[in-house]
Amino acid sequence: MKIHKEGYQIILWTFIVLAIIATASTLLLSELLILKYGILLVCAGLFIFIVRFFRYPQRKISLGSENILCPADGKVVAIEEVEEKEFFKEKRRQVSVFMSPNNVHVNFFPIAGKVVYSKYHPGKYLVAWHPKSSEENERTTVVIQGENNHAILMRQIAGAVARRIVCYAKENQTAAQGGEMGFIKFGSRVDLFLPLDAKVEVKIGQKVIGRTTIIARF
Repeated sequence: MKIHKEGYQIILWTFIVLAIIATASTLLLSELLILKYGILLVCAGLFIFIVRFFRYPQRKISLGSENILCPADGKVVAIEEVEEKEFFKEKRRQVSVFMSPNNVHVNFFPIAGKVVYSKYHPGKYLVAWHPKSSEENERTTVVIQGENNHAILMRQIAGAVARRIVCYAKENQTAAQGGEMGFIKFGSRVDLFLPLDAKVEVKIGQKVIGRTTIIARF
């Protein structure tokens, strides 16, 4: 397991701040042992949490032109037919994955192909499971055109806690199935908008693993 590049600076500054707090508590609270050790434990726990948040485990990718891979770790919170208004402007099958702060937060390309659309939208910070978060929250929208004229839309959505969306996808870029598409810091949600005839392979409430779980098949 390695640490994702998005975490390098945050981990460094977290270490510096917590080291200062730990040193100060050791010097100033030498006689208040319970309080001193309590602060040290909190500092250690917080540092471990931050490092763990940016973990990037190596996994076997479920490659296949008919496979639509899960773009993120988390839990499936929505599977429904909706009107996709931004790009396709037609009915699509939406599958949404909620990412808690405990999940790996790298986002992956679900299929191979060409990025034909990539756009950032400023917006609100409603809780990620709110029905309107997909259209009103800060978000990025990316459309990948795959084989056999198959195209899917992937949307990164900020939530009440997540305030930093990183999207690596650029228009005309070649997308590798299971390759890095972006990163969302501190929890949120990723939506996929699939063709109506795609066979969904997951259920509401199911825990899924990025680029390993097969969300659906063409």
